[in-house]
Amino acid sequence: MNKITVKIDGMMCGMCESHINDAIRRAFPVKKVTSSHTKGETVILTEKPIDETVLRAAIDATGYKVLSMESEPYEKKGLFGLGR
Repeated sequence: MNKITVKIDGMMCGMCESHINDAIRRAFPVKKVTSSHTKGETVILTEKPIDETVLRAAIDATGYKVLSMESEPYEKKGLFGLGR
């Protein structure tokens, strides 16, 4: 699984977060997507890698600006992530 952290400029409220989340869900088959206007970031969990150009285009289409993007392998932590 991959974890993609996207820094986004322009989110001001919870509705902004929803617009970003909905745009990403429409464009990609993601496991989870959460946005925070206070942190100015969106975190995406996905099984398959996401094309950065397509992701930037999906977010740009909502009127927000991608500042940076970082991808890393994601391992589920906690009680249920023990590999049982």
